[in-house]
Amino acid sequence: MDDILKGLCGWSWKENKLFELALALVDESHPERWEMVAAMVGGEKSAGEVQKHYVILLEDLELIESGKFDHKLGEDNTCVIVDLTESLCLSDK
Repeated sequence: MDDILKGLCGWSWKENKLFELALALVDESHPERWEMVAAMVGGEKSAGEVQKHYVILLEDLELIESGKFDHKLGEDNTCVIVDLTESLCLSDK
């Protein structure tokens, strides 16, 4: 499952969770914020890749908060819990 997610967006589920945690821990004003976040993600991502991922996250949040996000996008999918850390979305289409 993690390989599928990494193939789709370049970031695994685990990397995204570490990224979220690192963002919460590293102060926004720290001069080496992106280097520190990259190290906390596991060191496979550069500071530039981490910062770009953050910008994409902000753009996604803005889209959702603006009401322009199509909430019906996932209605045809059924999500099944695979284990306590991952889920799998299935579609009959």
